[in-house]
Amino acid sequence: MEGTRPPLLTARFAAIWAVSFAAAAASFQLFPAVPFRILELGGTQAASGIFLGALTIASALSAPWTGGLADLLGRRRVLVGAGLVLALLGLLYAVVPRWEVLAWLAVPHGVAWSSLLTASLAYSSDLVPLERRAEGMAYFGLASTLAIALAPALGFALARRGWSWLCASLVLLYLAVALLALRLPESGRGRGFSLAGLLGPGAVEWGSLRLGVSLLLVSLGYGGVTSFVAQLSAARGIEPRGLFFSVFAGTILLARPLLGSSIDRFGARRAVPICCAFVVLGLGLLAGAQSRAGLAAAAVAFGGGFSTLYPAFSAFVLERVDAARRGAAFGAMLAAFDIGIGGGSILFGPLVARFGYTAAFALAAAAAAVAGPYFLLVSYDRTRASTAAKTDSRFGLEK
Repeated sequence: MEGTRPPLLTARFAAIWAVSFAAAAASFQLFPAVPFRILELGGTQAASGIFLGALTIASALSAPWTGGLADLLGRRRVLVGAGLVLALLGLLYAVVPRWEVLAWLAVPHGVAWSSLLTASLAYSSDLVPLERRAEGMAYFGLASTLAIALAPALGFALARRGWSWLCASLVLLYLAVALLALRLPESGRGRGFSLAGLLGPGAVEWGSLRLGVSLLLVSLGYGGVTSFVAQLSAARGIEPRGLFFSVFAGTILLARPLLGSSIDRFGARRAVPICCAFVVLGLGLLAGAQSRAGLAAAAVAFGGGFSTLYPAFSAFVLERVDAARRGAAFGAMLAAFDIGIGGGSILFGPLVARFGYTAAFALAAAAAAVAGPYFLLVSYDRTRASTAAKTDSRFGLEK
């Protein structure tokens, strides 16, 4: 019965949700505005995308280790530290006189960003009851979704008043992240920092990274969508050009809270391939979309699959990862996700230029079609290992 289920929306969950919202609100004020700032400082059109590219690469490459850092130091400490580092970077963005310096600052920003993401995800997972794992991660994900829907417009409005106004907003929001996190009790005992623990062979959660290849295959298409769906709309005469994103965002806001609890009942391992199948359908519909109705249908299918994939995937991984390794697990997942998005954004340009939008999105659909079978194949070994470990523990055996 609903009344007997353990509570999900607790005060601590609301607090870490607010941390995630504030962090995403700051970052997504900055990300769309940075290319224009680079142009203002004398950078070329080709250079305008360097900041986001460098940030994504830095985040992806550092995430397996920054996630482990949260396990070593404790998630609260990493959240506070990352918030303060990002606030300092906000101050630097306001005063740097050259676009090259601004672009280089993307590297520490990416490392701090991955630290904040992995620590907040791990912290939220510690608060979610086991039987409501996917539902809880779905609600937590709405924090960044709402921020992404609101923040870019606010960022551009502030930038029109002056770049320093935008930077002031970043500093205040990142300081809010640090202050909110400072009020939280520590989550994860923290084993103490050591270079051996952070850089040793056991620092990376390799099992989660191997499973994360399925996220990479799906997010290749997401990278292409974010970079090229507006151009596809313009090329095919579909107006408004932001229609796909509006329907996509609306689908996420509806699907995550409605379907999260269903994933918990249905089983995460069975849900992940179904989510991948909807992503494939959405990309396939997008490849052939010639009207607003076709574009909207693609957005519903893609949004429904993509928005529920991460909660389902997270629930599966968290059931099979020790609580002390959740930061590393989320770091591995974030690395796969970011590499896929960055790779998709880079690969789609040459594909569209040479073969056109239909072929590019069809190839993305083909890559996503491999994700579901791959996940079932690799997760079978993880499930057997988890079952064996539980069986051994019943008999007092140590592995």
